[in-house]
This record gives sequence, C-alpha cells and structure tokens, in this order.
Amino acid sequence: MREYLALGGAIMAIALLGVSHWQAYRAGAASERSATLSRSVEVLRERNATDDQIRNLDDAGLCRALGGRVSDDGACI
Repeated sequence: MREYLALGGAIMAIALLGVSHWQAYRAGAASERSATLSRSVEVLRERNATDDQIRNLDDAGLCRALGGRVSDDGACI
C-alpha cells in the first residue's frame, strides 16, 4: 500500500512540475511576443520620423543627407 502512495505522490509531483513548466513557458512566450510588438511599433515610429525629415528635401539636400556632395552641374557625387 505504501508503494502505491509513494508512486501516486511521485506522479502528482511530476504532474505539478509539468504544469508549472508549461505555464512558465507560456508566460515567457507571451512576454516575448509583447516585446517584439513593442519593438515593431518603435521601429515604425522611427521610420515615420525619418520619412518626415527627408520628405521635404530637394535633390541636393537628399544627396547631402546621404553623405554625398553636389557638383557644380548639380550631380550628386
């Protein structure tokens, strides 16, 4: 009889550890999804800010913003 109680206790402990592990995994996965979504929103905001900065540049301004320089004939070099 004691063997059955010990076996039952061991099975119960393994089941509880399994459930605990599964819940921790799901919490970690949800946290990771949330972090990825937050980073995506941040990147989109940065992109919009960059778009706003370059939207009104003329060709020469865009050339300079990209690290080039404008020659006398107006070509970006």
